[in-house]
Amino acid sequence: MKKRDSFNEINITPLTDIFLVLLIIMMVIAPMLDQQGLNLMVPQKVESESQDQPKTINILVSSNGTYSIDERQIPEDRLLFEIQDRAKQFKDGVLIKTEDDATHGAVVKVMDAARNAGVTNVSLVEL
Repeated sequence: MKKRDSFNEINITPLTDIFLVLLIIMMVIAPMLDQQGLNLMVPQKVESESQDQPKTINILVSSNGTYSIDERQIPEDRLLFEIQDRAKQFKDGVLIKTEDDATHGAVVKVMDAARNAGVTNVSLVEL
């Protein structure tokens, strides 16, 4: 009995056919992808005539570690008392505004003071 020669080569003809078909499909689809965006009408900005008073306590934490409430500098030891006094008037909580270089420790001190003052809603904004 004679051994048959084993098939050592991979036939790449079907693979080439598939790639050519995919290339043709991509060439047909590619011009369709270059579509313009949707033309949407953006609603006009309407400014409210009445400016409501802010309902949050705005606290600024400066990069040098100082605290300000309503543009008035507050020492760290008075922070809790100021928040307690204002929490009765401002029911929506505390908005902490921080400068870029403000330390995390200074921000945490404000958050702790707000929590100890009974404020449940604390927001943080970086300027």
